[in-house]
Amino acid sequence: MPKTMRIMLCKKRLDDAVNDYTWKTDPELARLDACTPLDMPFNEYLYLYINELQITPVAKHEFSIETSNGEHIGNCAYFNINRFKGEAEVGIMLGNRKYWGKGYGAEAMVLLIDYVFNRHNFKMVYLKTLEGNIRAQNCFLKCGFTPCGRKKLDGYSFIIMELPRERWLSVRENIADISRD
Repeated sequence: MPKTMRIMLCKKRLDDAVNDYTWKTDPELARLDACTPLDMPFNEYLYLYINELQITPVAKHEFSIETSNGEHIGNCAYFNINRFKGEAEVGIMLGNRKYWGKGYGAEAMVLLIDYVFNRHNFKMVYLKTLEGNIRAQNCFLKCGFTPCGRKKLDGYSFIIMELPRERWLSVRENIADISRD
């Protein structure tokens, strides 16, 4: 694990709504997330956001990524949980561009993966990333993921990457300074 964590994963809260709305309406971030930018007024978004915060999540567990000084810089989640297969999909989005390319994404993924494997008896976590998103692919490779396939979905081409629990247990100790790469 990284020796000095610069970030932490936190429960989603109402204070995150403004950043989340800004990031979901940003065309570049939407493109990197393989979706269209959100097109609704903030007050409607806030109403839905408040309702979601009041529901105990079952299908998707989402976290804010915050710096050690409390700045909300992105989100990560695990979802598509399949308890029979013992696996879940993970995802991350750093919305604050000043933290791109500095290891914060990898650090957040390490925390998320460790949380998921420690909390659940999953055998595997996996993700999909756009074929052209080399920065994200490099981040995931640093965290121990390996490519295992390709998928076309809604007109987008994705690379599927996986990380079995056994590999995670063997690589996690060697990730001591992942955020410094």
